[in-house]
Amino acid sequence: MAFVNWLKRHLVVIAGLLTLAYLLLPNVVVTVFSFNQPKGRFNYEWQRFSLSAWKDPCGVADMCGSLSISLQLAVWATIGATVLGTMIAFALVRYRFRARGAVNSLIFLPMAMPEVVMAASLLTLFLNMGAQLGFWTILIAHIMFCLSFVVTAVKARVMSMDPRLEQAAQDLYAGPFQTFVRVTLPIAAPGIAAGALLAFALSFDDFIITNFNAGSTVTFPMFVWGSAQRGTPVQINVIGTTMFIVAVLLVLTSMAVGNRRNRPKA
Repeated sequence: MAFVNWLKRHLVVIAGLLTLAYLLLPNVVVTVFSFNQPKGRFNYEWQRFSLSAWKDPCGVADMCGSLSISLQLAVWATIGATVLGTMIAFALVRYRFRARGAVNSLIFLPMAMPEVVMAASLLTLFLNMGAQLGFWTILIAHIMFCLSFVVTAVKARVMSMDPRLEQAAQDLYAGPFQTFVRVTLPIAAPGIAAGALLAFALSFDDFIITNFNAGSTVTFPMFVWGSAQRGTPVQINVIGTTMFIVAVLLVLTSMAVGNRRNRPKA
């Protein structure tokens, strides 16, 4: 009976931990197999422990080149989507204009629409415009589908802001630019950062939209997909593990910074 009562009290925590473990299981498998040395071309069965892939992560031809392209796309797509998305979010929250309701509704379409539909639509647009498929068409496509996620994250933060803080700054003779830089922007920064991180992850990870609009350009997800048909090198697991560790460190750092800011001053 005591165990049943304990289970009822901690049921939500147990369910949350089990869900988290289920979500992290693929990352654990990728990490473990990054230290494997397979006998054949496929890294699907554990053979023996080795650090050779970690010592030479660029040992596979063209892999680091595709990784460099994906990182460049992710960085530029993050910058473009974050700047445009932040301005759109402020416009939707702070201003009243015609078709505001329609824009609010349409902004969610890229998130709800299947990626293959958006990929085919963008490909049709680029072909009708006579654009050469490659790095720039991928970048435009990434900014377009990342934009909605940034707008949603920043908009939620801006809507929760207390307008009296900006009014207080204006009462203290702060100009519009000074109020925005010293009051509005720091308050909206967590939402902007969340949108930027989400845009980076989505851009770096995307395959379907990229594959439709890449032309001869090969990104890291496309390289992984192609390698899976011929044999998956261990270096792919090394890159995946590194990206996972970097993401975890960024989340922990942001949490530490947030807790430090929220800590009451003595």
